[in-house]
Amino acid sequence: MRSIQFLLLLIFFSGYTVGQVRLPKLVADNMVLQRDQPITIWGWSAPKEKVTVTFKNKSRSVVTGADGKWEIQLPAQPAGTGFEMLIIGKNQIRIKNIAFGDVWLCNGQSNMVINMERVKERFPDDIASASYPDIRNFFIQTITDLNAPQADFPNGEWKMANSKDVLSFGAVSYFFARDLYDHYKVPIGIINSSVGGTPIEAWISEDGYRDFADIQKVINQNKDTAYVQARKQNNLNNAPKQPKSTDLGQTEHWESLDYQPKGWRNFNIPGYWEDQGLKNLNGVVWFRREFEVPESWIGKPVKLYMGRIVDADQMFVNGKSIGNVTYQYPPRRYEIPAGLLKAGKNTFAIRVTNTGGKGGFVPDKPYFMTANDQQIDLKGTWQYKVGQVFPPMKIADPSNIPFVAQNQPASLYNAMIAPVLPMKLKGFLWYQGESNVDEPDAYNVLLPALINDRRRLWNDENLPFLVVQLPNFQDIDFTPAESNMALLREAQNKALTLKNTAVTVTLDLGEWNDIHPLNKKDIGKRLALSARNLAYGEKNVIHSGPTLKSQSIEGDKIILTFDNVADGIKSMDGEALRWFSMADDDQKFVWANAKILGKDQIELSSESVKTPKYIRYAWQDNPEGINFYNSANLPASPFRTDGEQLDETKPWKGKKCAVVLTYDDALNVHLDNVVPALDSLSLKGSFYLTASSDAARNRIKDWRAAAANGHELGNHTVYHPCDATGPGMSWVKPEYDLSKYSLARIQDEIRMCNAFLKSIDGQSKRTFAFTCGHKKVAEGEFIQTLSDEFIASRAVRHEMHSIEEQNLMDIDCYAMAGETGEELIELVKEAQQNGKLLVFLFHGVGGEHALNVSNEAHSKLLHYLKEHEKDIYIDTMRNVAEHIQNVKK
Repeated sequence: MRSIQFLLLLIFFSGYTVGQVRLPKLVADNMVLQRDQPITIWGWSAPKEKVTVTFKNKSRSVVTGADGKWEIQLPAQPAGTGFEMLIIGKNQIRIKNIAFGDVWLCNGQSNMVINMERVKERFPDDIASASYPDIRNFFIQTITDLNAPQADFPNGEWKMANSKDVLSFGAVSYFFARDLYDHYKVPIGIINSSVGGTPIEAWISEDGYRDFADIQKVINQNKDTAYVQARKQNNLNNAPKQPKSTDLGQTEHWESLDYQPKGWRNFNIPGYWEDQGLKNLNGVVWFRREFEVPESWIGKPVKLYMGRIVDADQMFVNGKSIGNVTYQYPPRRYEIPAGLLKAGKNTFAIRVTNTGGKGGFVPDKPYFMTANDQQIDLKGTWQYKVGQVFPPMKIADPSNIPFVAQNQPASLYNAMIAPVLPMKLKGFLWYQGESNVDEPDAYNVLLPALINDRRRLWNDENLPFLVVQLPNFQDIDFTPAESNMALLREAQNKALTLKNTAVTVTLDLGEWNDIHPLNKKDIGKRLALSARNLAYGEKNVIHSGPTLKSQSIEGDKIILTFDNVADGIKSMDGEALRWFSMADDDQKFVWANAKILGKDQIELSSESVKTPKYIRYAWQDNPEGINFYNSANLPASPFRTDGEQLDETKPWKGKKCAVVLTYDDALNVHLDNVVPALDSLSLKGSFYLTASSDAARNRIKDWRAAAANGHELGNHTVYHPCDATGPGMSWVKPEYDLSKYSLARIQDEIRMCNAFLKSIDGQSKRTFAFTCGHKKVAEGEFIQTLSDEFIASRAVRHEMHSIEEQNLMDIDCYAMAGETGEELIELVKEAQQNGKLLVFLFHGVGGEHALNVSNEAHSKLLHYLKEHEKDIYIDTMRNVAEHIQNVKK
């Protein structure tokens, strides 16, 4: 009877709450809304219910839809704080202490998660002085969804930066926000959506994978509940069996003061037991040592720091457990309760469990206890004894990849990014990459896809996107080496090929023994420099270290020239520049001597390399002690000239062939279909614009954006004149019959188009595409008159040529109409086999022109090119023409 009454009450109260106005977790007390932009307030209520929002004594109302959703737009507001808002439906909600300022979405994995509490010993003054009520943080708890974008978070609240609550702020994002606040004195909102150990794939939306068929297949498969349950069951079936505890230390209470140690051996802390005589041991090892403490510590709490321990530990003092940590990454910081320590000797015991790899105590970490401004060093000789040896682990089947929801494509976007979409933003911070180090080639494609996805979702192609490059980590290798981490940093640098992006170099801020370095303050400050330049318009703010501009070979030396040097490059410590290496054609790198030449150049040489070709800088997991900086004290990013920056003296930069993608007539589909597809794969195209076309005249902003992103705008005349005398050319208007043009007229119209294009992209070097492939006016061929106007011109003949055969004023191309993706790819394979230049000419892509190829066919071609980028030189017509010139010289 009671259960029935409870059920009736539950139904009653459920019906009551369903009819009430409900707000998303983000729309709450202390929230920060983006200043100077229209504001969206949204939520849910009963269907067809009137909802009213009152702000600054003005009310706006809306009636909810059949799904109960509602949304109200408010006018843009200047920066300010202390506002209230009233939302009225069947109930009333008053939102207090609203601020208008700048909202940044901070995203990534554990290094973006790590909070101020984790770094409190390093930055105690910053925590104690935290009194910034206008810096506010909304941290999103980990949640996944494999099916669809979600509308809200299950929990969350805005917190203001005071000495208590700041401990929960992400350290990187707090120092970033504080620097911006100190400069601009406007409220800063941080939305921190980050999960440790997650790959970039989890953070991109399903729509962001529209050009990734394989990943789309995974996303669709994950929507099948039965499939997911089967994968999870497979996890359980194949999970390593936990060894039964037979730990002698627990049985005999080795932590106890009554225990009399026998058969214990010496062990030096810090250190790994693999390096101190304990080979191939996965299991439990106990450590003991006695310490005397000052009389002044008795009866007072004492802080104990035991560095980092691999993997899990439990700490005992005088037989009592004072805490434990279950995995390797957190610092071991324990408090010994008042009254536990005694005068004279005190017994410390540590139970360490390791299940794989090198167990023990990580070097170069703090090991001490402290009270009353005194310290006792805990490093040195302890005694150890093995409590349990685990049986050998079953070798995992490499095909049996565990299913982890938070690592699945789009799973974290759906649950942790999508609910933020209605909020306007100032920009994005991204600190991620550790989980993708094993696949740097994929990251080359995925990072641009993420950036483009975010900007599309927020409907703002100019939103700043600031990337933290991975810091130095791992053992120092004293020989030039291959490095996946260096490749991942290189992939992160490719974000710079997209407009309004920055990469914050942290190669001097890492720790060799910790994937989670503690110096988040300087990372935040460097990110703020980029934000000040890109988001706040302070173009005089230097936010980048030196970046390679060019390489020239002079005998047995290589001269490097750099951009972003500020007032000049320098050695930070006054010593010779380190971590430069060089090689000849065999690409066997040796260390190079580096000499600074003037403001922006470095000379490299090596006695063992007489005919140098390639160089690398800081191409290591951990180039400890880099000293190559600019005068603004910002470090240079790692780079190489043996990768994508290949030797200009070799045909096709040392690759098998070259491919140029060209698009004629300035069509809307070029901007709507082609540019996004190219950008998603970091490929570049050449767009030949006819100045009088509607899409050329009416979408100048979009063409300018395409050009700023590295695409070429080429000349296709003003009116697209063609020779009307040929077969099938009756569509040509008489006034634009090229056969009746004078030489002067065609030259004037070509120059008019050049002026139009320069007003868009600011470029002077340009290429030309013959309209309809026709080259004659009434007075004969005009091709020879173009050499002073253009570096190359494109004809229309289905031919390919080697670099030696190329006539830059008459480059051939293949005009496409109706081909399948496979047919397009066959042409590329032919170019690869024969070492030639293949130029594609597209008109319609997905429609808008009689000469059309489908989006699907075009996408298949682009993906093939991207997958074979190591063998195919893919670039704009302008860049390929300059390359041909350089090789022929």
